Amino acid sequence: MGIEAGAGKLPDPCCLVIFGVTGDLAHRLLLPALYNLSVAGLLPKAFAIVGVTRDERSDEALRRNLREGLEKFATRPLDRDIVHRLFETVSQARADPADARSFETLRQRIEAVETDKRTRGNRLFYLATPPSAFAPIARLLGSAGLIRENGKVWRRLIVEKPFGTDLKSAQGLNRELLAIMDEDQIFRMDHFLGKETVQNIMVMRFANGLFEPIWNRHHIDHVQISVAETVHVGRRGQFYDAVGALRDMVPNHLFQLLALVAMDPPASFEANAARSEKAEALNAVRIYSEAQALAASVRGQYKSGRVKGARIPAYRKEKDVSPESATETYVALKLFVDNWRWAGVPFFLRTGKAMSSRKSEVAIKFRQAPIALFRGTPVDHLAQNFLVLRIQPDEGITLQFNAKVPGPAVKIDGVGMTFKYKDYFDSAPSTGYETLIRDCMLGDAILFQRADGVEASWRAVEPFMRAWAKAGSEGLAFYPAGSAGPKEADALIDQDGRRWRSVD
Repeated sequence: MGIEAGAGKLPDPCCLVIFGVTGDLAHRLLLPALYNLSVAGLLPKAFAIVGVTRDERSDEALRRNLREGLEKFATRPLDRDIVHRLFETVSQARADPADARSFETLRQRIEAVETDKRTRGNRLFYLATPPSAFAPIARLLGSAGLIRENGKVWRRLIVEKPFGTDLKSAQGLNRELLAIMDEDQIFRMDHFLGKETVQNIMVMRFANGLFEPIWNRHHIDHVQISVAETVHVGRRGQFYDAVGALRDMVPNHLFQLLALVAMDPPASFEANAARSEKAEALNAVRIYSEAQALAASVRGQYKSGRVKGARIPAYRKEKDVSPESATETYVALKLFVDNWRWAGVPFFLRTGKAMSSRKSEVAIKFRQAPIALFRGTPVDHLAQNFLVLRIQPDEGITLQFNAKVPGPAVKIDGVGMTFKYKDYFDSAPSTGYETLIRDCMLGDAILFQRADGVEASWRAVEPFMRAWAKAGSEGLAFYPAGSAGPKEADALIDQDGRRWRSVD
């Protein structure tokens, strides 16, 4: 993940096999990321892309389709020569999970491409497909011998989130995948972890002697993790009404941030060492009863309103959404990590759609300094000390602390020291997938979830899912689109004498 000095290390020669190659994910993110890696000279010298479709088409037809997507979604101006070199590596193959025999044809096609491109038999299978296709495709890859490793070659599988829809389905998916391949062959991708500031949480904590000594219950009052989105459900109503904000965001994005904040220092930055500590932190998240889950949560749904001047319909008026839907578009949770480091420190998580601004951050609130020194003066109410890790849209870190205002009187005001990535580092626009795809090729799984971590996340959110399902519309809060969320979320944090940071 770029911690080591050899950040320019090239992956082994390999063949990238993409299922769902003509879909939205491949067009919007995967191909632009591969182009950016090619620009940076970080793709293997012997490299091939096999795009798997369910219909027959020529290599040139697939290249044309992918080139149109790249021209639309590229994050930077395109260099004609680099585009040409990248698409020279593209071949088409047909395979359909409903036709087991097609995977034998796929195997023959991949082997022919490997011989032509000299990729030495190393294969990376990318399932840019609906989650329902993960297990069927993996089973057929296994039965066709496509995923089998030997001492000379590696074979890896990338699956996108969501990893199941609840604990039982996540356990089932893990069981199916692990019956076909080893854990170190499986890369469960959460694109959120490709963001620089997310990766920088570990670097900031463990590469500096400044923070880790105070990273505990003795010095930290609480933690806020916020992912606010301005987008509304729009045309995704059929998908979203069956999923909701909790399943869509919390067991993956927000819990990965929680794990990075809460984990103990790993013995090394070897992938399994770091992932073991993350899993330990997730396993320590308190498991609530259903009654406790209701008391420690708020679920909301947006009403009509305006976001950035645009009129947004109420969620229940969105296309393919039930007019009586109780699906949440906003979630706020109060959690505890029950271990020695974090005992008694609340973690407040919130995420929502159609909110006033797009903002993702982790805010660490430090305990207030004793005010006895300033009692009886105008400064007996000190500004709060926050360390804020801004993930989007403006990546960086801010430390808020108190300073004396110039002048003869003792006046104190809150100030901030801010680090912005763009002020210190030259970084070309990216999709966030570049690091993750390259790490898969290198076999570095530090930014990817392991089976035990996935299951620990679902185990912690299941009480909320069960309690809300039983409650139906009862207890569902509403908030105007374009606001900071329901007022009930303010009450959730206010009852402890704390307040949410502004999402604007």
